This record gives sequence, C-alpha cells and structure tokens, in this order.
Amino acid sequence: MNGGHPRGLVVAAAVAVAVLVTSACGSKPVAKDETSTYASTRSSAIRVVAVGDIACEPGGQVTETTCQQDRTGELAKSLKPDLVLALGDLQYESGTKDAFMESYDKVWGSLWKITSPAPGNHEYYTGEAAGYYDYFDGRQPGPPGYYRVKAYGWNIFVLNSNCDKIDCGAEEKWLDEQMSAHPSKCSLITMHHPRFSSGKEHGNNDAVEGLWRTAEKHRTEIALAGHDHDYERFAPLSPTGESSPESGISSFVIGTGGKNLYSLGTREAGSEFYQSDTMGVLLLELKEDSWTYSFQGLDGE
Repeated sequence: MNGGHPRGLVVAAAVAVAVLVTSACGSKPVAKDETSTYASTRSSAIRVVAVGDIACEPGGQVTETTCQQDRTGELAKSLKPDLVLALGDLQYESGTKDAFMESYDKVWGSLWKITSPAPGNHEYYTGEAAGYYDYFDGRQPGPPGYYRVKAYGWNIFVLNSNCDKIDCGAEEKWLDEQMSAHPSKCSLITMHHPRFSSGKEHGNNDAVEGLWRTAEKHRTEIALAGHDHDYERFAPLSPTGESSPESGISSFVIGTGGKNLYSLGTREAGSEFYQSDTMGVLLLELKEDSWTYSFQGLDGE
C-alpha cells in the first residue's frame, strides 16, 4: 500500500470488560514447520477483532443508529488487536477508492496494517471491486479475493463469498488443497455472506454451503461473516444446518460495524444469541489449542 494513508494512533475511551467464553479446538495434526505471520505481543494468545458492514458513504448522516463507523473504529483500537478481520461491505454504497479514503479510512485506516479484509457485495457495486482491491493493495493478494493467513498456529482462510462474481467451485477446490497442505490444530474461515442467519434482511445463504462443507471436512472451528446488520452466534452446525457438537462449525454474524442495524426475522435453528440493538465488534483470543470470544458493544455491554 502506498503512503497516502494516515496511520496515527488515537487514544480511545475505555470500554467495559466482558467475560470471555472459552472453547477448545478439535484434535488435528499440526504442521510443525508453520511460523506465524501475525505474532502476538502476548505470550499465550493472539487478539483478533472481527466485524463487517462498516462505513457509510462520505457525508452520510450520523445518528444513534447509523454511520457509527468512527465509534466502532475507536472501540476496535481500544481493544488493542494484533489482527483485524474485516468481513466485507466495508465501504458503502459502492466501495470506490475515493469513498474508502474519505470515510472508512478516517479511523479504521489506522488499523490498515493489521487488517485482513474479505470483499462484500457492495464492494462489487464498483466494477470488479476495483476500489476495494486498490485500497487494500498489500493487505490481500487481489482477485479472485481469497487467501490464507497464519496467526499464532492458527490457519485463517479469508474467502470470497460473492459466488455470482467469482467461481466458488474453484474456490472450494483451492480451500480443500490449502487445508490439506497446511494442516493445523485450529482454523477458522471468514467471508461476507453467512451460511446461517436469522436476520430479516438476508437470512441463510445456500451459495456458500460448499465452502462450509470443505471447511467442516477439515474440522474448522469457526466461521465469521457479516451481511445481516446484527450480531448472532450459532452453536456448532453442519453445512446443512443440523446440530453437530463434535464436528460442526461455530459461526458468528457480526454485521455491526457502523452502517446501520437490521431487525430479526425467523429465528434459525442453532441460534444461541441475537441482538440488533447496538453496534460493536467481536473480540477473539486465539490460543494454541483453544479460543475465547466476547461481543463488545458501543453500549458498554
């Protein structure tokens, strides 16, 4: 990325400390020669912030329930992450480079150097998501938009769920090959479109079932997505939605990055928690063989 971005640190207000829920990873072979791309300043975990659906178009009206991207950016910085997983629809309405610079970049730009982004559908409102790929040049490899990140022994597979824009069959093959070539005890996938969601605006997405099936085959622990503008947590599920405590994937929808909030539709099976009252971010701590999570809201809860 060129040097046109302000990357100064801003001191943010303190936020409430939430209880972190811990889950263990499954038993899988570990590639002994792996080294971390993201090293933690802590000796026992890497700290990750994840969220999508962030910045209003430049000049968008800030209210209590819209265009809160600066506040969520300050919240993210206050959590002192080692890595930010940006889950798509990062710049509305069409993700142009100029809009990224004038809106998203104002606060979230200070986290650019530790951000691993995934493209959303709004990024493609600009032809071939050109603004997204330009703004995040150096933070992702370019089209077709999927890649692998190593972090504290974890493999993180950042996927492109815009299956109407790219060949998701080829992406599934790539994911299978990558997961076979780079085994790890713990892994997660990120994408914009959730496989499961109770959001009234979008809901479940069948197009990404194949990506989920591949991830489940390799015993992936976590799937992160946005798209519906709410926060929802699901128990471990199979790619077709059956309860699967032993081999299923725990998934989160975190579309609370600032744009606005949607309402609840039909509550899907496996949904353990849902809220669309406050913006916020998901905080993960990835440890050698386990992980913790908590949702950190702008309301301090």
